[in-house]
Amino acid sequence: MSESWEVVKRWRTLLVILLTPLLLLPLPLIINTPEGRTAYVLFLMAVYWVTEAVPIAVTSLMPVFLFPMMDIASAKVVASSYIKDLLMLFLGGLMMAVAIETWNLHRRIALRILLLVGSEPRWLMLGLMLATWLLSMWMSNTATTAMMVPITDAILQQLEETLLDDPSAAGDNKEEENKNDLQQRPEGGDDKVEAKAVDAVAVAPLGDPESRMQAKKQFDLMCKGLLLSICYGANSGGIATLTGTGPNLILKNNADDVYGKHNITSPVNFASWMGFGLPLSALVVLVCWVWLQIMFLRCRGWTDCCRRTEEKEAQGKRVRGIILQEYSKLGPVSFAERAVLVLFSLLVVLWITRDLGGVGGWGDLFAEETVSDSTPAVLIGFILFFFPSENPFRRGRRTAENYNVSGQAVEIEHEERTLKPLLSWADAHAKVPWSLFLLLGGGFALSDGCRISGLSEWIGQQLEVFSDIDKVAMLLVLCYITAAMTEITSNTAISILLLPILSTLALRTGVHPLYYMIPTSLSCSFAFMLPVATPPNAIVFATGRIKVVDMMLAGVVMNAIAVPVLVMATVTWGEEMFRFTDVPPAFLNASLSASAASSSL
Repeated sequence: MSESWEVVKRWRTLLVILLTPLLLLPLPLIINTPEGRTAYVLFLMAVYWVTEAVPIAVTSLMPVFLFPMMDIASAKVVASSYIKDLLMLFLGGLMMAVAIETWNLHRRIALRILLLVGSEPRWLMLGLMLATWLLSMWMSNTATTAMMVPITDAILQQLEETLLDDPSAAGDNKEEENKNDLQQRPEGGDDKVEAKAVDAVAVAPLGDPESRMQAKKQFDLMCKGLLLSICYGANSGGIATLTGTGPNLILKNNADDVYGKHNITSPVNFASWMGFGLPLSALVVLVCWVWLQIMFLRCRGWTDCCRRTEEKEAQGKRVRGIILQEYSKLGPVSFAERAVLVLFSLLVVLWITRDLGGVGGWGDLFAEETVSDSTPAVLIGFILFFFPSENPFRRGRRTAENYNVSGQAVEIEHEERTLKPLLSWADAHAKVPWSLFLLLGGGFALSDGCRISGLSEWIGQQLEVFSDIDKVAMLLVLCYITAAMTEITSNTAISILLLPILSTLALRTGVHPLYYMIPTSLSCSFAFMLPVATPPNAIVFATGRIKVVDMMLAGVVMNAIAVPVLVMATVTWGEEMFRFTDVPPAFLNASLSASAASSSL
């Protein structure tokens, strides 16, 4: 039996690839309609995406040949879905992120934040989260996490050496004082000893094997908390900006389709998304920070984490010294770093000020609907490829005096150097995740196919049974389901599959479509429980300091808390941003027409 199972596991990928189309084949044969054939493609891609039997990006190419062959949409229509305005926005943002990474500006920002927040464990954790959170708004979550983990690992290694291998670092001369302190505790005070995890390393006399074991246990907890704060900060940071993660772009594409179908301008743009997503993201990070302190630093009272000791101050100085050492390796701020920072700031300002919610913006200088957020993104990205990385007015100023045998200067030679741009095509080609463009393009094509074939309308019609359920309760259920699904498959794939269905469900039940679509797409970023949920989780898990059970216990609470926080944000400032209760008349008319059509059938 075991040998047979080994054979199945060995051939699992091939079996999934071959058997899935055959097992699903009755669907288009029995329901030989555009809806049935589109459902076949949808289910087939969903299985391949979940199992990753075929690379996710390659699976995303299936609509290119399946839709024309199954008479769902023409090849020309399908191909046009793979290059949209949103992908140009994403490309411009990625080029800026690569430039920031190329010149180590992200590392400088991260280390500077760590120097500002302090070196106590709770503040160190906050600094790690803030740095990762801030950078992941604009850069790839994977690249940000991969950069932050070595910094954190260097700090942890130094702490482990000084606190666990060197008894003097823990303050052996305080042993008697520690004993008196423990003797004064009431009965049952063992819990209090455990509660002081931050001080455990400094309080315990490490010469005692039992105390040393307790110190090692508390140190391991601190390691887990600090590392998890990085991946959680990266996952939360993607919420804040429209280009932060793939599901946000999928949402923007679906919102544009829904509004465009009714000749209405979509309210989802970079400025409006940031107005909603940034405070939500900050709130999620704050909740995460508090929870990780409770779970791993055992801060059950304010004094537990705030009480300072001489040993703790010495520990903080050592941590600060490590961070300063890493920061000094970067050297002085270069011309290239300043140039990238200026261009990045300019891009953010252009994104935010293009459309200020109907009260103006530089977009009004151009004809209506001619410029979008992709315009400044690609413009600044284009500038990166020729803007010099060195001050051009100082180029060639390096001089050297040549002397003859008698010591007399004979001439001054000027060394000419080729100007290097801020971003080279070699760097862009190597660091831009081009496969993600295929994944997003495949999602756009699948969404268009569901709309063209009428599958979205049919699914929405079947879901009308939920029309009597309170929409807040419905939203909670949808967000929890999405957060659970994203733990086992691609965040982008989940949003591709769900958002067209939810937009139709909302329209047919008289709910504003963005009321379901925005929170559900954001729930795709609540991947806190499993290492396979997101690349940041996998990178942190690969350090070997975290077990699956640690991530699951921390993540299940984060998921349980983050979803209500998201729903609260939706019904408060989300309502102010997008006016969910003011359903446009065109949407209401569409829902009434759809209901009348379904009842006549």
